[in-house]
Amino acid sequence: MQFSVSSRLSYEVRAQTVFVLNVEAAALRNQKILTEQLDLSPGVALDRYVLDGGTRLVRAVVEPGTFEVAYTATVELDMHDADPAQVAETPIAQMPLEVMPFLNPSRYCQSDMLGRFAQRQFGGLLPGHPRVTAICNWIYEQVDYQSGTSDSQTSAYDTMVQRAGVCRDFAHLGIAFCRALGIPARFASAYAWQLDPPDFHAVFECYLDGAWYIFDPTRKAAIQGLVRIGVGRDAADAAFATIHGDAQMTAMSVSIEPVAEDGAVPDTEPTVRAVGIA
Repeated sequence: MQFSVSSRLSYEVRAQTVFVLNVEAAALRNQKILTEQLDLSPGVALDRYVLDGGTRLVRAVVEPGTFEVAYTATVELDMHDADPAQVAETPIAQMPLEVMPFLNPSRYCQSDMLGRFAQRQFGGLLPGHPRVTAICNWIYEQVDYQSGTSDSQTSAYDTMVQRAGVCRDFAHLGIAFCRALGIPARFASAYAWQLDPPDFHAVFECYLDGAWYIFDPTRKAAIQGLVRIGVGRDAADAAFATIHGDAQMTAMSVSIEPVAEDGAVPDTEPTVRAVGIA
């Protein structure tokens, strides 16, 4: 399935500022970038780097004035579908060393502080994809999705106490619970088809049975309509813009639409299959 994605960011820059942008679609084996264009106004020199996990970073040094970022792309997704009941957890002794850092607590995902609850609530469930699905179901049922209830400092522990948040908070809580149970989990930002209103969306991925699988406890977007942008330990590693200097955002718009090929549309029900990305 192909998708057309775009984002536009506008800033008022008050002093020389370094922007590290993460808006381009990730470079992944099952996510083919057919066309893309990144325009910065005013035009400035760019530094580029691709991180592990496919995250593509762009650095720009911007002088005072108006600064605009416009990105468009056509992306083809070829996700792996599996029977959830057959997707098992990977024993820690058999995990690739590169995924093991995603078992550790991080700034926003205090799995050590939530470990006792996670073990009592989910420890006795069927291991594997069904257990992570149960975690997502619990978050969906027990945490209110409500804008304005959290900010950039809100952690998974805060969300657990307040029982309210947005997609970023839902993802952090899911990650923390999974790590507490010995399941590697990482944060992912994405362009999300059917998200209303359109915005950058936060989901999480778990390493199960030799691959990363996508989960979205908000249930607000089509799980097979996610064009991933960046991944990391938590939101601190996957911000669409990290700003070093003095700049204020003045406008933002995000969009994603399916590209008509044969009339097919992505599945909108995230619980009927396990969706893997590698």
